[in-house]
Amino acid sequence: MLPGKDDLTVCFAHVAYQFEPAFAARGTGVRAFQVWTREDLAARIGEADALVISGYWDNALIPKAKKLKFIQSVSAGTDQYDRAALAAAGVRLASAAGVNARAVSEHAIALILALARRLPEARDNQHRKFWRGMIGDPAGREDELGGKTMAIVGPGRIGGRLAQIGRAFDMKVIAVKRDTSVPVDGADEVRSISELHSVLARADYVVLTCPLTPETTGLIDAAAFAAMKPGAQLINCARGKVVDEAALVDALRSGKLSAAGIDVTVEEPLSADSPLWTMENVLLTPHTAGETRKYEDNVLDLLVENMQRLWRGETALVNQVV
Repeated sequence: MLPGKDDLTVCFAHVAYQFEPAFAARGTGVRAFQVWTREDLAARIGEADALVISGYWDNALIPKAKKLKFIQSVSAGTDQYDRAALAAAGVRLASAAGVNARAVSEHAIALILALARRLPEARDNQHRKFWRGMIGDPAGREDELGGKTMAIVGPGRIGGRLAQIGRAFDMKVIAVKRDTSVPVDGADEVRSISELHSVLARADYVVLTCPLTPETTGLIDAAAFAAMKPGAQLINCARGKVVDEAALVDALRSGKLSAAGIDVTVEEPLSADSPLWTMENVLLTPHTAGETRKYEDNVLDLLVENMQRLWRGETALVNQVV
């Protein structure tokens, strides 16, 4: 059980998000403070009954968190948390799944549109003050999305919304997931993960929105690229480790993939010597697909709801992990 409202202290730990002022504006009467560095977090975690965190989390903090009862993760992914250790310490954990579903799905379609309409090239030409002429070869022109096939690997809340957006662009949408018994609104077909390679052979755009799990780590490897339709494009808004990065570079260099829109990489920040930085057929964003001006309030909605549940003695949390 969480302490009562008058005795509760919430710690917000994030490098950039302005959680504490947004929380204070709600007038909950709950004490809260924010730390901006790992060092300050380690020094003050012992004060917290509830913790709102993501990238700063370290399982070595658990022994120092003597009062901690609840963690509201800022991110949908929770692979950084040792679930068994948290359970043993009596700490509940909930993810932020769904808080950025709109943002990530819109980012994924933005990457697709940018590549189809050759916007990175246009921006580069603008900086050069170069007015590109019309292109005679149809294969070299901008493209349109209607009639194209988009395969979405991991159609949860993000991928499910992306399926609806794809349908609005008159695309054919194939959802690839573990449980095919659950329909995906907007998808023309739902296929099992065992059928992934056959789906890849049909897709013009392969979009990754799956969580990082032991099953999805390295899922898109050299064999997957070999199975893809020649000239296909990869959009990764999932996690970098879902993709074999060396195999991705090979596929882009060989022309097997015509382009890739990459929001996540194996190493973040991306190493300065990575070839992805300078490849003309790559559009790279720095893990910003989930960024939105509404992020703080979306997470705080979850935090407040889950605190209310804990105060009522309920066992089920929104997006419960532990």
